[in-house]
Amino acid sequence: MAESFLMYKGFPLVRKNKDIYYGHMGDELVANIRVISTHKEGELDVADKVKVILMRTAKDIDPKDMVVKTSDRNSLYEALDVANIWLTR
Repeated sequence: MAESFLMYKGFPLVRKNKDIYYGHMGDELVANIRVISTHKEGELDVADKVKVILMRTAKDIDPKDMVVKTSDRNSLYEALDVANIWLTR
C-alpha cells in the first residue's frame, strides 16, 4: 500500500512533533522546519519562531557536514517559502 503525503508546491510535508520535513527523502537535499515557539490565536497554536535547516540526506555523511544552511523565520508560511526556494534552486 503506497503512502500519500500532504504536498506543498510539489514537495511532500511530513510532521513529527515540532519538526516538519519538507522535500523528497530520496533527493540530495531536504528541509527540516523546526517550530521553536508558538502563541495562541483563539484555540489554535500558531508558530511565531521557526528555524529552517537545509540538510543533506546521504546516509554515509558525517553528521556535522549534513547542514548546508539555516535561516530563522517568524511564521511557518515564511519558513515554507524559504525551504521551497532552497529546494527548487
